[in-house]
Amino acid sequence: MLLFNPSIEALVACAIIVFIGFPFHEFAHAMAAFQLGDSTAKLFGRLTLDPRAHIDPMGALLVFLAGFGWAKPTPVNPYNLRGGRNGEALVALAGPLSNLVLATVFALPLRYILTTRMDLPALVVNTLAFLVFINLLLMVFNLIPIPPLDGSKVLFALLDRQTEMRWRPVLEQYGFVILIVAVFLPILPGQQTLVGIVIREVAYPLFDLLAGVPFGRQ
Repeated sequence: MLLFNPSIEALVACAIIVFIGFPFHEFAHAMAAFQLGDSTAKLFGRLTLDPRAHIDPMGALLVFLAGFGWAKPTPVNPYNLRGGRNGEALVALAGPLSNLVLATVFALPLRYILTTRMDLPALVVNTLAFLVFINLLLMVFNLIPIPPLDGSKVLFALLDRQTEMRWRPVLEQYGFVILIVAVFLPILPGQQTLVGIVIREVAYPLFDLLAGVPFGRQ
């Protein structure tokens, strides 16, 4: 999930996300699954950083047209994973954590540039800022505990077995509808959406922490 911005910096950042961020996210899922005993992703050629293995054409196109998109989901057979539900949760967590790693990698030069007041073109500075912010958005968004997002697997691992068996089928059946409501419907005071509040309360402070300045003031 990305926030659309038509600036050159945002479009460059989106291209980097599509060809590096998305593949790294899906590779992290595949590697975690492989390390925990499931070779499904490897058999499907997904245990690679080659973007051709991960890019979903429609999801990539929408990143540029609408500001949000997706890659091909990494195939995982949870029955092959060591650790059962905990293994499934670890595989799910690997994707968002990869975005945190990327956000930190891009934040380091950004913070140095801002701290030293290095004289660089705005294109460079703003592109780095967008790369940090977009990766934080991807991390936060994917950790929302609503299927089919990665956070739902973490939620199911935290629930006791009986509660999981009661609620998992319901959430997986209606999760996409719930997610659409959470993303687009302004049901909270101030015409805010549930996801909007999560992003404001988590992604923005994380950007401030990593970059050393509030987003938009670099």
